[in-house]
Amino acid sequence: MGCPAKKVTGGWAGSALMRDLDHAVGLVEAAVAAVDVPVTVKMRLGWDDGSRNAPELARRAIDAGAAMITVHGRTRQQFYKGRADWRAIAAVRAAGAFPLVANGDIHGADDARACLDRSGADYVMVGRAALGRPWLVGSIGAVLAGRGAVEPGLAVKLAEAREHYEGLLSLMGREHGVRHARKHLAAYADEAVASGCAPAAETRRVLLTTDDPTLALRALDDLFAREQRRVAA
Repeated sequence: MGCPAKKVTGGWAGSALMRDLDHAVGLVEAAVAAVDVPVTVKMRLGWDDGSRNAPELARRAIDAGAAMITVHGRTRQQFYKGRADWRAIAAVRAAGAFPLVANGDIHGADDARACLDRSGADYVMVGRAALGRPWLVGSIGAVLAGRGAVEPGLAVKLAEAREHYEGLLSLMGREHGVRHARKHLAAYADEAVASGCAPAAETRRVLLTTDDPTLALRALDDLFAREQRRVAA
């Protein structure tokens, strides 16, 4: 119940469900009755600032059998603009003692600590910040657990990018997987630049436009090989 996209909310799904709590809770009850695994519910603060009903929805979802609640600290009408309001999630914490996850603008361990402190949540969820950096979640977890964060080397980043790409193709099939993977490949390329690397423009073009998985993987290899030569220099 957190997605703000118009193509989703236009079909009375995603965060549009927060405009009809009876229907939303009915869906939670149906899901709980249909499966043998824990059902969790993700939501926003509300549809807009005039209807911040996340505390009520969270309480009712727990009563309907949900095992955990996640709250993104924005309303649907905010989409991803401005800053997530971690303090507003505290109102959901006050609604009960259920497991609570706070989400929104968690870019590193400092953000995670501040979010936990202001929201009273038990956990944080990392979203867009992990695009191109899937290791970020483990790094934040290590710091919160009292261990030092470790930035993976280029060889590890390449291995994780390849595994991610091949996993998407295996899960979604070649036709859909290739298209879906492009935003992730772009994020990996951006992460390379942020790390001080300079991939060739042609390498990036091939990476983000080819429909041939072999060429995409070769471009990934070339991308990180170029980076390694630059770092070595």
